[in-house]
Amino acid sequence: MESTKASTQTKSQLWAKKSISKLMEETTAEPNSLDPISQEGTLKRTLSSTNLIALGIGAIIGAGLFVRTAAAAGGHAGPGVTISFAIAAFACALAGLCYAEFASMIPIAGSAYTYSYTTMGEFIAWIIGWDLVLEYALGAATVSIGWSQYLNALFYDFFKFHIPYQWCHSPFQISDGLGMYAGEAGVHGIINLPRSLFC
Repeated sequence: MESTKASTQTKSQLWAKKSISKLMEETTAEPNSLDPISQEGTLKRTLSSTNLIALGIGAIIGAGLFVRTAAAAGGHAGPGVTISFAIAAFACALAGLCYAEFASMIPIAGSAYTYSYTTMGEFIAWIIGWDLVLEYALGAATVSIGWSQYLNALFYDFFKFHIPYQWCHSPFQISDGLGMYAGEAGVHGIINLPRSLFC
């Protein structure tokens, strides 16, 4: 009987929603520096809107736009990349409209996590939170791989030296023997060392 009651309570907690008044209370409350465990989800806000914009631009333009797009266009899609950009722009516009609707319903600055916690419950918010962690991890990985390629190109252009292919590419990549890697055709990557050491 008790186990059934406990499992029912656990299931109801998974779908528990946070009220707007509770969210408002948390955003105005000062973080308790003495006992960080007692402050339920109240983190000190340290990133400004400028920091967040720079983070987004860095992930998109830094390597995502120039490095990954060129690789996709040159090796796979060709002129179809333009069409995919138009589709992506339309999807981004729809996502922006969704955020605008959420922001008009819930009068606090928040993210997909906050909005889903309020509207759909704790379990969905937990999934969204981990999706956001995955999103930023993949964005950071893309930028760091692009940075590694820029560093290698800098060494090659100015010092006529390059990091060997196997030490600046992943195990899933094979050299085509072009450019600075002439004579290294068919070499498998082992680890992207510059990315691993500095990023």
